[in-house]
Amino acid sequence: MSEYPFSEDVPAIAWSQLTPERARVEIPQAIERAKAAVAAICAVTEPTYDNTFAALESSGRALAAGWQRLNHLRSVMDSPELRAAVNELLPAVVSYSSSVGLNPELYAVLRRASQQPWVAQLSPVQQRFIRETLEDFRESGAELAPEAKQRYAELATELAQLGRRFGENVQDSTNAWEYVTADASELAGLPESVREQALQDARAKGYGSESAPQWRFTLQFTSVQPVLTYADNEALRERVWRAVGTKGTGKYDNAPLIHRLLKLRREQAALLGYERYSDYVTRRRMAGSGLHALAFIDDLHERVKPAFLAEQEELRRFAEQQSGRPMPVMKPWDIAYWTEKRRRALYDVDSEALRPYFPMSAVMEGMFSIFAELYGIRFTERPTTCLQPGETLPEGAVEVWHPEVRFYEIHDVASGEHLCSFYTDWHPRESKRAGAWMDALVTGLPPMAGQPRVPHLALMCGNLSRPVGDRPALLTHEEVETVFHEFGHLLHQALSDVPVRSLAGTNVAWDFVELPSQINENWTWECEALHRFARHWQSGEPIPDALLDKLLAARNDGAASFFMRQLCFGKLDLELHTHTERWEDADIEQLDRELLADYRVPTTEQNSSMLRAFLHIFDGGYAAGYYSYKWAEMLEADAFSRFKSEGIFNPETGRDFRRCILSQGNSRPAAELFRDFMQRDPDPTALLRRCGIL
Repeated sequence: MSEYPFSEDVPAIAWSQLTPERARVEIPQAIERAKAAVAAICAVTEPTYDNTFAALESSGRALAAGWQRLNHLRSVMDSPELRAAVNELLPAVVSYSSSVGLNPELYAVLRRASQQPWVAQLSPVQQRFIRETLEDFRESGAELAPEAKQRYAELATELAQLGRRFGENVQDSTNAWEYVTADASELAGLPESVREQALQDARAKGYGSESAPQWRFTLQFTSVQPVLTYADNEALRERVWRAVGTKGTGKYDNAPLIHRLLKLRREQAALLGYERYSDYVTRRRMAGSGLHALAFIDDLHERVKPAFLAEQEELRRFAEQQSGRPMPVMKPWDIAYWTEKRRRALYDVDSEALRPYFPMSAVMEGMFSIFAELYGIRFTERPTTCLQPGETLPEGAVEVWHPEVRFYEIHDVASGEHLCSFYTDWHPRESKRAGAWMDALVTGLPPMAGQPRVPHLALMCGNLSRPVGDRPALLTHEEVETVFHEFGHLLHQALSDVPVRSLAGTNVAWDFVELPSQINENWTWECEALHRFARHWQSGEPIPDALLDKLLAARNDGAASFFMRQLCFGKLDLELHTHTERWEDADIEQLDRELLADYRVPTTEQNSSMLRAFLHIFDGGYAAGYYSYKWAEMLEADAFSRFKSEGIFNPETGRDFRRCILSQGNSRPAAELFRDFMQRDPDPTALLRRCGIL
């Protein structure tokens, strides 16, 4: 066993050694080692770059790695033991993290070092790291009075604990609901793949038998979305819709946590001299201020609103005509159902008919081939093993945390260098949090001072359709987009070539970080790209052109409604963190209705507020930052226009994107990187034009 399995920089992690018991030993040890490293910096009398800024960057790396790996396991293999360990260790980790930014001796040494003549001789990246580090300290309270520093540290600890509780409430309330039925008539309209998944889920929980089948539905997205979209049984749709509203309610009520989080965030920002929490968050991002970000959302809302209202009225009329009954106001559990019916009627496209052409393995292989060609890289899969107690790792195998996890390596074609390794974990489990995400486990380094390259280590996770029976995982087109999206984040990390870890990979301005991920989604809408991997899982036949034509023709169907849904999230987030004093004590349901009155069409009733389960802003790092999805979409729509004009497989364009964007991390301001690639500032109309709104 390794002495420090949680925190060592290794090409692959010994997951079976990462136990709650080991975490309780190693995380406190890592804190003490980090404290000693900081104390050594504080004692520096003759500052150099290596004994100040470089030393600080490495001081907490072991702790950060260990804490991240523990929380990753909590996200993908949740258990009472893991949850207890995380909650037990959280206060000490947050306390240490806050103490670094609030350490007056440390800040004094760093400021003195930043004023030394040798700074001018450093590389531009090292000079930027110095500037960014000092800004981080200022925003962490380094210049506060002693009493204010103590309060800041208390706030950081409580905010972390509240966020963790919020996420646990969402996960627990999601797992608390199920609906099991033995009545096959309730399944009318559901695709066969959905029925089989519900049957398999019921069997796994001990419901039904081969002679007396039962079907189980849950609040996992892969269960909810098909029911609301396809189920002819209105009672089933209503039942599931109402169940979605139970997330973060009742026994798991998140409303008090929301109120407390907003108050504490406002207080935290005020301590640092900011009128608004959103200003505190966005000052060093492309938006520059909370009001500017909110104006961006409001401007898009005004541009999209006419198309949105027209779409919703067309949908209402269609539902009324098809149902043969008056429908002056639609029921909320009918919207997705009639949207799909209308899409089929207008474009003759059946989302489920696409599934057989998107087996997970083929999607991955096709995606690899596209970006290998564009960026000059190659991919290799390695054998994996999920070790059980007492087992040893087979020679040549890589250990993983679950049998479904896969492991890959990326090498540069020209140099042969090993750039990155990564894990994938694509299917839902009750022990796994919702959503899809990418994370870096080890941030690598380019060759320096005669030392070879240190490869990155990363992961991609999701909750996508799983294999059913003898069939492989067959994805919806939306799920294919998700895979490409997360892979964009991963490539941003994998192709990073920055010599300072803190500025490498996805450590960029938050409203820039989604550019590499969202631009990847475009290849899932290009016929040339789809022909590379969209093949029937049984026959191997390519997806028929007629089916592709229907998919592409329907691309912008409902685009304004989807656009407005994203604006809803951004509006709620920014209003709460910009005009906090107006909303922090308001009833959650009332503020939701008031803030989004102009963002929704009337329905017969409204579910509980999406805020109660809004993980992104309360336990996901996106507070005052959800607007960044639309901001980055504006950037990527514009950037992809260059690929469209020069060729979506053009290796010269791909190499430019790798050189200008993917390799740069935060080594330069985001606006400069974009200008390097496009030779101009972004054009916001490109997004509206692509969506068919302009």
